[in-house]
Amino acid sequence: MSEIVESIEGYGLKINNSDQQKSSNIFAKVGVVGCGILGQEITRLAAQNGLEVVFIEISEARIKEAFEAFEMVFDSEIDRWGMTESEKKSILSKIKGTTDYQELAGCDIVIESIKSKSREDSIEIRKRIFKNIEEFVSEDTIIATNSTTLVITELSNELDHPERCLSLHFLSPATEANVVEVVRSLYTVDSAYEKVEAFARLLNKKVIPVQESPGVISTRLIAPIINEACSILMEGVGKVEDIDSTMKLGFGFPLGPFEMADKYGLDTVVRWLENLYKEFGNTRYKASPLLKRMVRANRLGRETGQGFYTYDKDGYKIK
Repeated sequence: MSEIVESIEGYGLKINNSDQQKSSNIFAKVGVVGCGILGQEITRLAAQNGLEVVFIEISEARIKEAFEAFEMVFDSEIDRWGMTESEKKSILSKIKGTTDYQELAGCDIVIESIKSKSREDSIEIRKRIFKNIEEFVSEDTIIATNSTTLVITELSNELDHPERCLSLHFLSPATEANVVEVVRSLYTVDSAYEKVEAFARLLNKKVIPVQESPGVISTRLIAPIINEACSILMEGVGKVEDIDSTMKLGFGFPLGPFEMADKYGLDTVVRWLENLYKEFGNTRYKASPLLKRMVRANRLGRETGQGFYTYDKDGYKIK
């Protein structure tokens, strides 16, 4: 299903305070802010591992869209005998969508996973999100970002308790990738890092410790691969399908570079590259003219139905 593109300004709205309720179980309740494609994957992953999940979205329409996406994925699992109807109902009963930050009270960890349009907007909006989260959770609740090209020290430096903040990057698809990248800020204490390690083990993920650096490991590798694939295509060396097949069949990639670009969103890939280029000044991070041209034409991939490939209304590739 294609994702509705909306402004994320709504995530920064201030909401009145309320009494906090702390769960007695260290991992009883998980919060997710932003339930786009990756936010949905993180939500499903936590719920399928028995955790209560509350996700924040900017409108009731976006909440409805997320639940429709959950239904579609679970129904597909049922069709493939990977899940029963009762298991589907049990998992969905653990998920709650809301526009109210007060519902994060009692969460043991809250993961920000929004989609932004530019580096400058992204930093300021995420800072407001972090402050909104902090207002309603306890002092030892972990606050994490799934962003890879923004550093957690900058995002958390205005909080009252930045020592519990980390970058927790789930690779997509989060339900299948076996690793998570974890980045400490200059403020992060050992107890917060150890708690995140335990959380990752609960989700059957291996923690990859990463020093704080824009792009961490995964994005610094994947973004240039997509960029170089665009150069190869522009030079006429190979076609889209052939370049993707080379990486999938030759190197075991689950998706080719163009399929990855369509999945992440071409605007997201351009933003990654621009952030990395701004940080490091290396021309290998300078976004391909082809990527920029496609973004200008709103050919963003799965979410708009057209990218390097064409997709149906449910996000499945047509050709």
